[in-house]
Amino acid sequence: MRETTYYAYLDSHERQIVLHSLVELKNQLIQQGRYTNCVDELIFKVINAPVKKLKVRLTGGCDV
Repeated sequence: MRETTYYAYLDSHERQIVLHSLVELKNQLIQQGRYTNCVDELIFKVINAPVKKLKVRLTGGCDV
């Protein structure tokens, strides 16, 4: 069975929050004396993720 691939589209602020949270998690794991390999891989993936420009279309909703 094939694994499902998920994509997360983040703006620069959201990306910064994710990186900050991962670094905090890594620091907590280091304090507990646990391995940080998985968190290191995630930090690497977020830092090296390609930037993709998306067009946002607003449909329906409110009339301004």
